[in-house]
Amino acid sequence: MTVLDETSGEPADTRGRVAELHALREQARRGPSDRATEAQHAKGKLTARERIELLLDPGSFKEVEQLRRHRATGFGLEAKKPYTDGVITGWGTVDGRTVFTYAHDFRIFGGALGEAHATKIHKIMDMAISAGAPLVSLNDGAGARIQEGVSALAGYGGIFQRNVRASGVIPQISVMLGPCAGGAAYSPALTDFVFMVRETSQMFITGPDVVRAVTGEEITQNGLGGADVHAGTSGVAHFAYDDEETCLAEVRYLISMLPSNNRENPPTVPSEDPADRRGDVLFDLVPADGNRPYDMHKVIEELVDDGDYLEIHERWATNIICALARLDGGVVGIVANQPQSLAGVLDIEASEKAARFVQMCDAFNIPILTLLDVPGFLPGVDQEHGGIIRHGAKLLYAYCNATVPRISLILRKAYGGAYIVMDSQSIGADLTYAWPTNEIAVMGAEGAANVIFRKQIAEADDPEAMRARMVKEYKAELMHPYYAAERGLVDDVIDPAETREVLIGSLAMLRNKHADLPSRKHGNPPQ
Repeated sequence: MTVLDETSGEPADTRGRVAELHALREQARRGPSDRATEAQHAKGKLTARERIELLLDPGSFKEVEQLRRHRATGFGLEAKKPYTDGVITGWGTVDGRTVFTYAHDFRIFGGALGEAHATKIHKIMDMAISAGAPLVSLNDGAGARIQEGVSALAGYGGIFQRNVRASGVIPQISVMLGPCAGGAAYSPALTDFVFMVRETSQMFITGPDVVRAVTGEEITQNGLGGADVHAGTSGVAHFAYDDEETCLAEVRYLISMLPSNNRENPPTVPSEDPADRRGDVLFDLVPADGNRPYDMHKVIEELVDDGDYLEIHERWATNIICALARLDGGVVGIVANQPQSLAGVLDIEASEKAARFVQMCDAFNIPILTLLDVPGFLPGVDQEHGGIIRHGAKLLYAYCNATVPRISLILRKAYGGAYIVMDSQSIGADLTYAWPTNEIAVMGAEGAANVIFRKQIAEADDPEAMRARMVKEYKAELMHPYYAAERGLVDDVIDPAETREVLIGSLAMLRNKHADLPSRKHGNPPQ
C-alpha cells in the first residue's frame, strides 16, 4: 500500500506517509478478518491482543515489529502475507514494572511458527534478557509451519536456546491458552511457571491420533494433555484455571511476588498485618498427637500476612505444599509437609516438586521457610524401583546449593533421612526452630524400640507390656522436646503463638546474608 498524490501521481508528502503508516498499523491491529475473530471467540478464547490487554497495565503495551511479514514462497504462502506473521511481541508494565511478552495469534496460520514468526520471538526474548525483565509467553499455536519446512523447526531451536540462557536470570512464565503439540511443548517445559486453562489448552508431544495409531488407545485431547491432567497427574502445569480472565489475573499476581531478575530482590509492600501478631489459634490447629492429621494450609494462613498466599502445584504431589507468601511485606517461599495427604511423607513426586521450587526461590533471591512435620520417606517397591534415592537427592541437592536465607521450623515429628533432607541445620539452614511438640529422631519410638530392645521384648513374660515400657523409655531419653536443642541442632524451642514474630525478626536479621559457592562451571545435580 503506497499513498500517491492525486495530481502528480508521485508518492505523497510526509502527512500522506503518516496516514499510510496509521492505516497499516490499524490493519495489523485488526487482524485477518472479523470472521476469524468471531471463530476465535466461538471457541471460548480471546484474541492475542485481548489477552495482552488483560495481562498488562492499561495503555502500557509497546509493540515490536508489528509490520513484519514472512518471506516464504510456495504452497500458497506468497499470496498470504499478513502483518505480524501470527505473533504479537512487545513490552509493557504490570503494576508499573516492565514485562516483556509475546502472544501467538491463532487467527493467522493457526498461530503456527515460521521463520519470521520465530525471529520476532527471538528478538523479544533477547530484549527481555538484556533489560532484565520477566518474559510472559501467551501460547496458542498449531506448532511448526509445515509450508516452511526445516526453517520453522530451526526457529524452535532458537527459542529453546534462549529459554535455557534466561533460566535463573529472568522469570519466564508460559501461559497455555490453546494447543501446544510436539517439540513446541518443550519451551514451556523449560520455563519457571506454566499456566493452563481448562477445556481450551492442551499440551502433548504426540496427539491422540498418533497414540491411537501406535498403541490402540482411544483418548481425547483434554484426556491426553489437558489442564487437569498436567496440573494433577503429570506435574507439567503449575496452575490451572477455568477461564482466561482469571488465569491472566493470577499471572499478574505471580509477577507481583517475583523480582524482575536475579540481581534484584522481590518487591516488598507495606503490610498492615502486625509483625508481632500472636497466633494462639495454632494451639488448636496442630494436635500434639503426632498421629493425628491436620491441614497445614491453615497453619500457613495463620503465619503469613493477611492469610494470603499463592500455592504452586496445588493439585500435584499434595503431600507437600510449595507456596509464595509475604511476611511483614517481604516475599518468602514456603515448603511444608501436609499431614492430611499421605501423612506428609516424602515420595518421588513430592521430592521433585519441592526441589524445583527451592531452586526457583534460590535463583530469584526469595528466602525459604520450611515447615516440618514429616514421618520419613514413603516405603514401597514402586518407590524404590522408581528411583526414590535419586529423586530424594534432588531435594537434598537443592537445599544444600541454596544461598538465600533459610529458616526451618519443626512443628511435630521429623524422622530419619526426611528430617535431614528438609533443610535441617546440618545441611545449612541458617536458623532452626521447633515447637514444644517436636519429636526429632532417627525413626518413631515404636520402631526404634522394636529394633533396640528386640531381645528384651522377645524374652519378656509380657512382651506387649515390655514393648510399651521400652517405647516410653526411648521417648523420655531421646525424643523429648529439648533433646535436639540441648545438642545445638535446634536454635530455639519457641511458643507456637509467637511463631510469626520470630520468623519475621529472623528474616530481617538475614536480609543481607551473603554466601559464596565454590568456583565452578555448574554442579551436576542428580537426575
